[in-house]
Amino acid sequence: MKVLDAAFVQGFIRLCDDGFKQNWHERNGGNLSYRIKPEEVEAVQEELSYDKPWQPIGTSVPDLAGEYFLVTGSGKYFRNVILDPAANICIIQVDEKGESFRICWGLVNGGRPTSELPSHLMNLEVKKRQTNGRYRVVYHAHPTNTIALTFVLPLEDKVFTRELWEMATECPVVFPDGVGVVGWMVPGGRDIAVATSQLMKKYDVAIWAHHGMFCSGEDFDLTFGLMHTVEKSAEILVKVLSITSNKLQTITPENFRDLAADFKVSLPEEFLYEK
Repeated sequence: MKVLDAAFVQGFIRLCDDGFKQNWHERNGGNLSYRIKPEEVEAVQEELSYDKPWQPIGTSVPDLAGEYFLVTGSGKYFRNVILDPAANICIIQVDEKGESFRICWGLVNGGRPTSELPSHLMNLEVKKRQTNGRYRVVYHAHPTNTIALTFVLPLEDKVFTRELWEMATECPVVFPDGVGVVGWMVPGGRDIAVATSQLMKKYDVAIWAHHGMFCSGEDFDLTFGLMHTVEKSAEILVKVLSITSNKLQTITPENFRDLAADFKVSLPEEFLYEK
């Protein structure tokens, strides 16, 4: 099978286009990665090549040794992925130590995988361990309202989670574990990758202060839907805060407990405090 005919590649391309249409990817902002299933690798094997040099990842991910990943390219624009996928995305393989990678397909005009590759791979490793391999997607974007909130809310998991949950009834059902927050850090390096991977042991969403959002999920639909839901909630909160600093009514802790019981989700009590 041709790489561009594979369902997982088409799903990847669609998410890139959907994210751009949401206005989350100015210029070359954002990145996406997918841990490819063995049977998917086998299906496109005829188009993979192994003549590119190994390059250091910048971190160590031993639990991903030998695996293949579809990732966006560094400096590439999400708006161009649907127009010329082979020039803007690539398939990489991680070596047997989990310390280096090589490009096996894509980036036909040159380039390298996303500068956030250490963050993506470290978090894919965490999620692989925690979910027994179910989670395969990591997505980073720059949603406007979520970023705006990092200037006015305390950069605390507890505060962000509770405020976002209160904005729409579906939120505690969609992200019942809450969200984590990383204070401002230089992007692209090992430090922010480590900080995010620590949060990803507890959450599926990490908000990077003054930068964007980082989400992980089982597939493209669930991961995009998760970010979409968080950003929609952030948009409502931005509008509420622009109207008043005092809400006349909201969803109460007891309301959340009732919701959890009906929808059979577990909501951490640490987020159900009385204000």
